[in-house]
Parts: sequence; C-alpha cells; structure tokens
Amino acid sequence: MELKKKIYGNVNIRKGSTIGYLKQVYEKEQEDIIVEDYLKQSFKEYTLIENRLREMELQMANDDQNLELVLQKYGKLQEKYIALGGYELEEKFKKICSGFKFDNDFLKKQYNSLSGGEKTIVNLATILLKNPSILLLDEPTNHIDIETLEWLENFLIEYKGTILLISHDRYFLDKVATKTILLENGHTKIYFGNYSYFLEEDERRTLAEFEMYKNQQKQIEKMKESIKKLREFGRIAGNEMFFKRAKSIEKRLEKIEVLEKRVDKKLPIKINSCGKVGKDILVIKNLNKNYGDNIIFNNFNMEVFGGEKVHLKGKNGSGKSTLIKIILGKDNDFSGEIKINPSVKIGYIPQEIKFNNESDTILEYFLENLDRSETEARTFLAKYMFYGVNVFKRLKELSGGERVRLLIAKLVIKQTNFLILDEPTNHLDISTRELLEENLKEYKGTILFVSHDRYFASKIAEREINI
Repeated sequence: MELKKKIYGNVNIRKGSTIGYLKQVYEKEQEDIIVEDYLKQSFKEYTLIENRLREMELQMANDDQNLELVLQKYGKLQEKYIALGGYELEEKFKKICSGFKFDNDFLKKQYNSLSGGEKTIVNLATILLKNPSILLLDEPTNHIDIETLEWLENFLIEYKGTILLISHDRYFLDKVATKTILLENGHTKIYFGNYSYFLEEDERRTLAEFEMYKNQQKQIEKMKESIKKLREFGRIAGNEMFFKRAKSIEKRLEKIEVLEKRVDKKLPIKINSCGKVGKDILVIKNLNKNYGDNIIFNNFNMEVFGGEKVHLKGKNGSGKSTLIKIILGKDNDFSGEIKINPSVKIGYIPQEIKFNNESDTILEYFLENLDRSETEARTFLAKYMFYGVNVFKRLKELSGGERVRLLIAKLVIKQTNFLILDEPTNHLDISTRELLEENLKEYKGTILFVSHDRYFASKIAEREINI
C-alpha cells in the first residue's frame, strides 16, 4: 500500500505573476525539433500578439467604419506587446544565445541529440527568454563552464524579477543571493545575506543555541535531582507534602519545550590511497581525436606526475570528458600515445552516474566484487545515509545526490592511487562538498579532475591544464 504524502499550509503568489522553472535534470525526449525552434517556442505569446496586430492593421486599412474602435484595441494590444519586450525580442534572443555560446551549428542540432547537461542549459535559456516574474532554479550552475557561469551571474544580478534558487556553488551564491533560507529538520531559518553572511551568522546562532541548550540541560538536571530528593525525603519522613512538591516540579518539567542539540551530519568520507607509484602517472603524446569534421584534439600533449592534483580546464565542448574516456579506455577511436603507469589503481567518478544494472539494489551493487558480509556492508552504508530497508532501494530510483554518495562509499572502501573525477561535486550538498575537499587535500595519491565549481577547484588544484 502506497502512503500518500500530506501537504499542509498555503502558497500565495501575486496575481499576474509568471513562473519559470528549471529542473535539475532534463532527459525527456521531444518531437523532432532543432535547438533554435525549441528555444523560439518561448515566443508563442509574442507570436500570437504579433499575428493579431497584423490582422488589426489590415482591418484598419479596409474598415473605415470601425476605425476608431480598432485603433483603441490596437493601442492597448501594442502597449501589452511593448511591456512584454516584444520589440526587443530579436536582440534578447541574440544576447541569450551569445551568453550561452549557442553558435549557428549548435542551434541547428536536433534537441534529442543533446546530452543531459546540454538539455539543461537549453531549457535554462528557454526560461530566460520568457522573462518570467519569478524564476525557480534548481542547480542552474551544473554543466555550465566558468565563462558562461560568470555571464549568467551578471544576468541574474541585473534580473528585475524574483529568483528562488537551489545551488551548491558557493561563489555563485555569494554573487547572486541576497537572502539565504536554510532547510533543516523540517524547519526553515532565514538569513538576510549571501552565503558568506550565512556562514558567519549560522556559526553565531549555533554557538548561542548550544549555550541555550547547555543551560536548559542544567536546569532539567537540577529539576530531576530535586524531584528525586523530594521523593526520598517524603519516603523517609512519611510526609505527603514532599510528594506533592515533587509532582508539581514534575508537571513543570513536562511543560518544558526541550531544545534540540544541533548535530553535524557530514558524511565520514576518507578516501585512502594504496601507496605511491613512480614519477610518471600519465603521459599523453600527439593525441588526435575528431568527430567527423569536428577536431577535438590535434597533436595534444599532457603529463601528470605522481602525487599531483591537476585541474583539467576548458569550455563546454572542448573535450574534457572525451579525454577522460580516452584515459579510462572507454574511447579507443583516436591516434597518438597514451601511457599509464602499470602500478596505477584508478578510482573514477563520472559526470553522469549510470550503473550497469539499474535494477540492482544498493546493497547488491555495493557488495559486487567486494569481500564483505552483508552485515558489514549495511553498517558501512549507514554511514552514507543508506539506512535500514533503504539498502534494498533500486539503483534506478536514486537521485543524483544519492548516486554520488553511493559511488563515494564504493571509492572509500576500495584502495586507489589515482582519482579521476568528472564534476564530482554535482548534486552534493555544501557540507558534503566541504568534507570531500578536506579529504581530497589529504589524499596521498594523484588526482586529475574536471570541475566548474570554482571554490572546489581553488581548494584542490595544485596545477591547471587548459584544453
């Protein structure tokens, strides 16, 4: 029997408001349509008004009898069109396409041929073109290169409407957010500032709350001790008054609203290295790779040394994920030389996590090629917030964040000395990102990573390679 979730309360939205909603992931297929036409679906309202204006212009040219009435209607409709920004539509389209690096080749692509990340970006552009009064953005910075991200930041800063966003990009939050809402244990806390302000204020509040918690606990303990003593005195003296007094304190104790102790729920991430390898971990010489007429690499050379933490940088479409696939042996359609130290044991987190058998349970996947008992596995998984019967959840049912957590759990229990990470912070909450950063900094092996998370990159990278 499926339990229905009950939702209580009210949601009030100002009359006449329009909402643009960006989902975290777009995978749904559309009818055959190119990207340009998909984007221009945003103009339906404008197109209807334009068509009606053209009809009225013809009517005014041929109907002198109703000219004044038609002129009035035409004026009102034109005012609406101007208010919607209809005459600036083409300029706006060019601005959005330029900001998101949608060149003519990209605009002519079939929407269904795009990657999940590309679909997300296209849908974000579609929403911005509609110019809604309220923007609901769920992880808008995922899949966006740094240059485009900076453009988006400036666009949203200048945006005249209301923006409600979910993001784990700390630099982005600092630039765009003017108010922060913390959802914790079913409650909300409001902070009137950006992410940096939230950190400072939350620490201050946490310390104050902890002091209040400690003081209340002292008070409760004193009351419990008084109750105990009064009852003991009543028993020894045989005096009912002591019991009545104890009962009175007990009633007061029951009415106290006990404060919650704030608990740090960070994941116990500790990625171990299985020992050092030689100086040369990875050597790439004269790499050539193309997709038809599109050249990705032309005599590309790269070297990664033991113990390095290297940030692989480049715009979307520059070939970062392709290069990782080549290194991992998942793409052999290239020319050139790839040398990997034979002592290397690779741990890999892909950008889009897909499991070989999505019908497997969490427990089945975790135990695969792992010499551990079911009890040991379930105890370990509980540390990564996969509790009780949740370990029997099918992989296909997991959210993006759950997939990352499960893969991290598998990496933690394995022994590696070379981590290859493709956007590892996607879908992770901020506290988990921070813990991952701390452990990667302490990791004794070699790291090669791709990330658009500027804060994460600045913490981890010792060297950058631009492609």
